Amino acid sequence: MALSISVVVLLAIIVILMVRKSGLKGGHAVICVLLGFYLASSSIAPTINEFTTNVAGMIGGIKF
Repeated sequence: MALSISVVVLLAIIVILMVRKSGLKGGHAVICVLLGFYLASSSIAPTINEFTTNVAGMIGGIKF
C-alpha cells in the first residue's frame, strides 16, 4: 500500500513539472488522468500492477 501511494505522489509531481516546464497542456494532463482511471478498471489492470510491483522489487534489490 505504501508503494502505491508513493508512486501516485511521484507521478503527480512529474505531471506538475511537465505542465510547468515542458509545455504539457492542462487538458493533456486531464486526458492522461482519465486514461489511468479507465486502465485501472480494465482487464489489463492486474498485469500493470504486477509489472510495477516486479520493477519496484527489482529496483529495491539493487545493492549500492
